Amino acid sequence: MGNTSPNDATSFVLFGGTGDLAMRKILPALHEAETAGRLPHALRILIVDRSCASRADLMAWLDTCVRPHLAQSGPACAAWTRFVERIEYVRLDFSRPQDFVALRDALRDALRDTSTAHAHATREKPLYYLATGPALFVPICRALAALDLTRDARVVLEKPLGYDLQSSRQINDEVGQIFAEEQIYRIDHYLGKESVQNLLALRFGNTLFEPVWRREWVESVQITIAEQLGVEGRGEFYDSVGALRDMVQNHLLQLLSIVAMEPPHSMDANAVRDEKLRVLRALKPVPANDIDSVAVRGQYDAGVIRREAVPAYAREAGIARASTTETFVALRVEVENWRWAGVPFFLRTGKRLAERAAEIVITFRPVPHSSLGNESGRPGANRLVIRLQPDEDIRLHWLAKRPGEGMALQPVHLEIDFDRFFAPERMDAYQRLLIDAIHGRLALFVHRDEQEAAWRWVEPILRDWKARTAPPRPYLAGSWGPAASSALLARAGMCWMEEEH
Repeated sequence: MGNTSPNDATSFVLFGGTGDLAMRKILPALHEAETAGRLPHALRILIVDRSCASRADLMAWLDTCVRPHLAQSGPACAAWTRFVERIEYVRLDFSRPQDFVALRDALRDALRDTSTAHAHATREKPLYYLATGPALFVPICRALAALDLTRDARVVLEKPLGYDLQSSRQINDEVGQIFAEEQIYRIDHYLGKESVQNLLALRFGNTLFEPVWRREWVESVQITIAEQLGVEGRGEFYDSVGALRDMVQNHLLQLLSIVAMEPPHSMDANAVRDEKLRVLRALKPVPANDIDSVAVRGQYDAGVIRREAVPAYAREAGIARASTTETFVALRVEVENWRWAGVPFFLRTGKRLAERAAEIVITFRPVPHSSLGNESGRPGANRLVIRLQPDEDIRLHWLAKRPGEGMALQPVHLEIDFDRFFAPERMDAYQRLLIDAIHGRLALFVHRDEQEAAWRWVEPILRDWKARTAPPRPYLAGSWGPAASSALLARAGMCWMEEEH
């Protein structure tokens, strides 16, 4: 079991604990933390929902629905037994504030069980994880406050946090009346990925890259999050959101801010988040009269994924037949500051694409004079690729002499494979973020100001696309998106990385 410290949460309270996110991500991540001995000894897990009639029904659900999502090695019997022993079930209706008395009683019982053995636990320190729709965030927080259940507490908010800048502000304002900013943990699971953390280590722990991490030496930056999946039974929800809200406003802009941020004075939460915020505030405003010059939206048509025919987006369950919701977005972004002025950042995300992949590509400028032949001056010969999924690794691409006579060059790469080097110590993104929230570490969570700066930047695009009657550009499922996405880079004399092969 993990060591317990005075700052640790004493109870992990999971609202929406039998939902899809809890089943696929949150509970498996907590189990893996249990298996690795990372959970504090005294931590209780309270699953709050109304779908199970009793704890016995919940245990059956855990065994049937959660265990298949555990690590491929399968759950060790001892670890699974320890894990389920931590779990209690509180059945309540989130829309009925009077039902929250049952949660208050359960928290008091948990405190009585642990305070004798752990003298520091003089009062309950709950961590509330709201794995629900955003419409329930404020009602749940109000119900907790009405029963004095927010003191010494933390709350984790899942995305999407609002539909636009105004709704995001409204949720933040109302939750902020109940919880202080340092109690609020807005989660973006991409920030918990090992490769993203190693990007910070690569830049700020080594002298090799920092001198060239700037406009004089960097030609372009590409950030891609590509999915092969479609809407997967979430059609009604996704059709009201779209790729720009679902992926760009949070994941992609957060990754951009980490790539472009200045060195923080420390890894303190405020220092890191302040530097990311400066990047988001420095994003060049989107030209309201010429959105098409920097933004491409697409929607997948019928095609083939993994040798199986898949339907068009408009034929998926829950999708309006005349829907203009985008399933693909490509953007050209610029950061207007001293370090990055003039360097294009290309962002891309979409569903039903050719591969499942997430990566950051830093392309360095070619040498100023090709004294070793044309190959040494080839654009993209020197690049750094940080791969986030499906595998996590970092590759440095460069040129070396081909064996034999003459000075012929060929591309080679150096690779750090995190599975090979760090497998025993690695945590997946959700596990890392859950452990940080349990221990009260905020650095990998999103500040309200970051969130609002991101919404402010995407709003002109949202307004433009909403006003249009023309549909998004179609693209075949199994492709890399509409041709206009390639044209966006071609106008800058560049191409997406996969198009080089």
